[in-house]
Amino acid sequence: MTTETSDGVGFRSKRGPILIALMLSTGLVAIDSTIVATAVPSIVEDIGGFSSFPWLFSAYLLAQAVSVPIYAKLSDMVGRKPLILWGIGLFLLGSILCGLAWSMPALIAFRVLQGLGAGAVQPVSITIAGDIYTLAERAKVQGYLASVWAISSVVGPTLGGVFSSLGIWRWIFLINIPLCLLAGWMLVRTFHEDVERTKHRVDYAGAALLTVSLSLLILGALEGGQAWEWNSAISIGVFVAGAVLFGLFLLVERKAAEPVLPPWVVSLRLLATTALISFGVGAVLLGLTSYVPTFLEGSIKTSPILAGLALAALTLGWPISASQAGRFYLRIGFRRTALIGISITVVGASILALTASSPNVLLVAASCFIVGLGLGLVATPTLIAAQSSVEWNERGVVTGTNLFARSIGSAIGVAVFGAVANAIYANGSPAGVEGGHGAETTVAASSAVFIAVLISAVLTVVAVIAMPATEKNPGESPAPETTGAAAVED
Repeated sequence: MTTETSDGVGFRSKRGPILIALMLSTGLVAIDSTIVATAVPSIVEDIGGFSSFPWLFSAYLLAQAVSVPIYAKLSDMVGRKPLILWGIGLFLLGSILCGLAWSMPALIAFRVLQGLGAGAVQPVSITIAGDIYTLAERAKVQGYLASVWAISSVVGPTLGGVFSSLGIWRWIFLINIPLCLLAGWMLVRTFHEDVERTKHRVDYAGAALLTVSLSLLILGALEGGQAWEWNSAISIGVFVAGAVLFGLFLLVERKAAEPVLPPWVVSLRLLATTALISFGVGAVLLGLTSYVPTFLEGSIKTSPILAGLALAALTLGWPISASQAGRFYLRIGFRRTALIGISITVVGASILALTASSPNVLLVAASCFIVGLGLGLVATPTLIAAQSSVEWNERGVVTGTNLFARSIGSAIGVAVFGAVANAIYANGSPAGVEGGHGAETTVAASSAVFIAVLISAVLTVVAVIAMPATEKNPGESPAPETTGAAAVED
């Protein structure tokens, strides 16, 4: 039986040590997503490989995204604890090797290991929170986890800059060693599961086809227009091969005894719509994350630190609203809460798109904060709605599918927004002046991207409206699970 007690949400409760461990685990992924960017010049100066450095990000994102569905399914089969400890261990190994890397190709390969570890840590952390906290408590817990991303958005770039300026860039990876060890030790000591051990048939063929097909499709989205032209033979070949293999994956899953991605995950209306919403959230989030700093730095010569702080307003707004989402969905339901959130997101995105022609740091920060407030009221209740609709032995794959949809939305969003911006950069300024990366061109390209972000938010409104209002009594906790459990040690 699961121990969904209500002794409060916080560090001093019985579940407090587990919450701290989950926040530490999430922090590993969050900080690593932001700390590397500011250290790139130092890394390239030391080990070379300037032309390959974008793969430091692409390889990590790709490995993380394709492994999420597989880890999520495995967590439903063998339990959460073995998977999250495996993820932390793999992330630790990757971090140590990154700190010892002797060349750019080696560093990229070790970043893949980090990504594979992160692919287990993030979804399993959120799934554990769904296991040990009641429906009423989960929003507040998601606020705690979201606050880790807010802190990391400031701490990560700052640490990366400090280590780079001191000539010790390798410590951006080695600093993960004590954090991994502490998070793992706390989970081993305080988090205990009672999983019903049954014989499982691992879907090796499905896992292999899913990994390869998604790797190709995400690779095509990430590198299209960058490493190769969209209409080039290699681009078309990558997408065609990925689509064919994904089609084979769907055929294999129909006959698999325990499919990696069960068909019901995408056939049920609630799960399908919440995945689409998560896709939209990923696109909006990465669109702003990728282009707001460039917009401010290129248009009005804002310092990188100030531009980063303006963007950080987004990750400050998110945990504030996420922590309060429970008050809304317990009273008015999941869909209405998400509708309020996506409406706020559209307002924030509209302000940013309409005022981009007159760049202003405070206005951009305010717009990002509003978008963050909206996204917190969208992402949290829709994820919790999906988790609450299934039993313990299905919650992992549902959580993984939701987060995977967000990763795909981010990858495709970056590709589409990049194509929009690059088309304007290639043509120079709107007045036809040479020098395509001048202030006028930066404003024009960023304005186009922000309009595309607004369109993505509006399209997400449609997905929220399509979400079924099935929660008759959202304040009611789900029935105790019998197939697995999480226990808390006093």
